Amino acid sequence: MPTENTKAAATAPRPAPATAGPVRFAGDPNASYERRLVLDHVVAPGAATLHQRFAAVARAVRDLLTERWLETREAYNRANPKRIYYLSMEFLIGRSLTNNITNLMAEPVVREAMEREKLDLMELAAEEPDAGLGNGGLGRLAACFLDSMATLQLPAMGYGLRYEYGIFRQEIENGTQVERPDNWLRRPDPWEVVRPLRTVEARINCSVHIRNGAPQLEPNQPRVLVGVPFDRPVVGYGGRTVNTLRLWGAAAPDFFDLGEFNHGDFFGAVLDRVTAENLTRVLYPDDSTDAGRRLRFVQEFFLVACSLADILRRFREGNNDWHTLPDKVAIQLNDTHPALAVSELMRVLVDDVKLGWDESWDLTVRTLAYTNHTLLPEALERWPVGLFELVLPRHLEIVFEINRRFLDTVRAKYPGDEGKVARASIIEEGATRAVRMAHLAIVGTHSTNGVAAIHSELLRTRTVKDLADVFPERFGNKTNGVTPRRWLNLCNPALANLITDAIGDEWVTDLAKLRALVPLADDPSFRAAFRRAKEAAKTRFTDWLQGATGLVVNPVSIFDCQIKRIHEYKRQLLNVLQIIVLYNRFRADPNAPIPPRTFFFAGKAAPAYTLAKLIIKLINSVAGVVATDPAVRGRLQVVFLAEYNVSLAERLIPAADVSEQISTAGYEASGTSNMKFMMNGALTVGTRDGATIEMAQEAGEENFFLFGLTAEQVATSRGWYDPHWHYNHDPETRAALDMIGSGHFSGGDPNVFRPIWDVLLTKGDNYMHLADLGPYVRTQERVAELRADPDGWARKAILNVAHSGRFSSDRSITEYATQIWNAKPCPVG
Repeated sequence: MPTENTKAAATAPRPAPATAGPVRFAGDPNASYERRLVLDHVVAPGAATLHQRFAAVARAVRDLLTERWLETREAYNRANPKRIYYLSMEFLIGRSLTNNITNLMAEPVVREAMEREKLDLMELAAEEPDAGLGNGGLGRLAACFLDSMATLQLPAMGYGLRYEYGIFRQEIENGTQVERPDNWLRRPDPWEVVRPLRTVEARINCSVHIRNGAPQLEPNQPRVLVGVPFDRPVVGYGGRTVNTLRLWGAAAPDFFDLGEFNHGDFFGAVLDRVTAENLTRVLYPDDSTDAGRRLRFVQEFFLVACSLADILRRFREGNNDWHTLPDKVAIQLNDTHPALAVSELMRVLVDDVKLGWDESWDLTVRTLAYTNHTLLPEALERWPVGLFELVLPRHLEIVFEINRRFLDTVRAKYPGDEGKVARASIIEEGATRAVRMAHLAIVGTHSTNGVAAIHSELLRTRTVKDLADVFPERFGNKTNGVTPRRWLNLCNPALANLITDAIGDEWVTDLAKLRALVPLADDPSFRAAFRRAKEAAKTRFTDWLQGATGLVVNPVSIFDCQIKRIHEYKRQLLNVLQIIVLYNRFRADPNAPIPPRTFFFAGKAAPAYTLAKLIIKLINSVAGVVATDPAVRGRLQVVFLAEYNVSLAERLIPAADVSEQISTAGYEASGTSNMKFMMNGALTVGTRDGATIEMAQEAGEENFFLFGLTAEQVATSRGWYDPHWHYNHDPETRAALDMIGSGHFSGGDPNVFRPIWDVLLTKGDNYMHLADLGPYVRTQERVAELRADPDGWARKAILNVAHSGRFSSDRSITEYATQIWNAKPCPVG
């Protein structure tokens, strides 16, 4: 099935960066394609399958970039610059074919080869699976950051794990989420290059045995895990710099127990290899089971140990003085998952290099930096001391010593305040002692940043206030951003072309140039052209949706979208409640002057998150009831799009009219889907939370639809808030809840959605859905009123696009490079 991102690659012009034109490529891609098809697949061109043709085209494109990839590496080796290393458990990179063609600016060359071979690039690109290396905003941010580092010609490298299976493939059966294996690597990935000569070792103090079908950790049995690097190219726009994303696959040492084999224990002879390879088999699991927690912990250590071994080996190849480490190496920890880097770097410097503790600590702190991505206490990792002792006893000793010295500092600064000492401690005391990984990351690095202004402020003043009091100079903010190459230039060709025709092409690498669109918001002809671009995006999406799912939606309706991980604080449930209110209004007055609206939801719920999965079922149940009611046919539709991923987002976001960013204020760290929607001309309905606050400041609150409690109001109302008041005093709220509680959306069975009723009323509505429902409904009325004025709507949408420049990942990475990493570009040739 043709995809929208491939259509973008086939139709949108690819302007060069403002500073330079595209690089020239050696060789004939057509010949490379034919060679790859025949030699890689041993198949005659006429007999090749569609997937074989895709793989051959992808490898031909990789051939185009290989020379620049090698030149990039050689340029870094010659210049010996300070290098940036980005450690993340997730990289949600999406499909690579069209993105690499776009960033290489190789489309004319590739298109000519496609025409000669009578190939359809859109059809071929649809054969590429979304790389299952992440499950949400954390991983997509990492992917955007890699794009920007390469485009800005920064000497950088990403490190992650090569998961064979993604988190899961989401299917909907009877309205309920069902998890299926996401085996995205079931066929060879044409982009990756295995580096067997660059393997490294990671050592743990336990072995793994299978008992009753479950893995068991056996203490005091030291074991070696081998990290095998798989490299993927990261192409900067213009193709001048091609950086690397290195993913570690787990293996066992290259031997097996011959004695066990000779005695007939064939499985035991290869057990180490089987269990080692399982380590990176699946995207790190949730922590709802002991087995899941242990696997995740070992995965985190494996990422850190392999990456640091590789980083330090590269450092030593060009430098002979360990004291220059912070001058040559900057390591960014993307959330707490890689926080073990603090203890692992200390272990290497103290135990292997034989430096003193104080020297090692100074080097560690100045080399490492930490990005925090959450304010939720349950999301701040804590690992039991017992697990540390079982798997990494030496690391535990180092953590204890770090904490002892740190608490001496706290006591010296705050004498007699043992409460602050306990709150600041890296070790959490209690029935089960635990290591607070966020505390370890803050104490062991020179920089801690949040990812939006409000998030960074709340992190500093609430979440880890005691640590911020000790290290005020270490805390700062780096608001997130997204790459305009993928999220506008590639995925929305109609709008990208319109912008380029109006203001030139420099915006692709300098998104601040979009401000030149501001006066055009008052130009009637430009507003008309802007509306046509949106209509084209909606038509492309509806055509795809009907072809892929058979679902028909009203293309002239308002496309109202909430696409993100399903979680109570993100409040998909609030959206559902206002949809029920709107549904009741339509039924009460079929002639009400309310514009037709289609509500799109997409997102995955963690497999063990029962309530989130029930919210998905409620969305689908409401969708089913609405779809069969003739009173609202053609005017109201609810759609849940299964298997949300990068490719789906690339299709839907350009088509969106409204972006729902309605988290409980004070809970969303930043959000990045909000930025993608803004960049593509959707109007935001949102709370004053995360980066939405800064977006509204840029574009003007009059061009946003803001509502609801502020973070301060949420915090100060905890002691007296009673959701029953809203139930008793707002008839529409009561009617919506009663329909859920009575079984109206569950075939008359009131028990199906009883847990949702309980969360909203019996258990106190922790995320304050009912407090914000009334203002939310009234804000949606304003949306409907504006829709009656197409010129007014287009004007606000254009102003949103014009002011989205600050939310480019290029700006984010420039701030990281200048203010945290002290790293400079290293041009390649």
